[in-house]
Amino acid sequence: MFLQDKQTGTLVEILDVEALFNPTKNSVTIQGQEGEEEQEPEAYSKDRLIFPSGENLPRCWLDANYRNN
Repeated sequence: MFLQDKQTGTLVEILDVEALFNPTKNSVTIQGQEGEEEQEPEAYSKDRLIFPSGENLPRCWLDANYRNN
């Protein structure tokens, strides 16, 4: 699955999709898609990610208490 960095517009590949869907996890393992060489996997805050269409991630992926607010 590919998402986009809010600040740079760079596409990143999500290597751990389950962590993305888990609202108790604040970060996911990604691999940057810049240049011709694959980047090293790294932890990335989910707050920095959006869908390539520009939409924000669903609140239920980010906030474990989304039903209480």
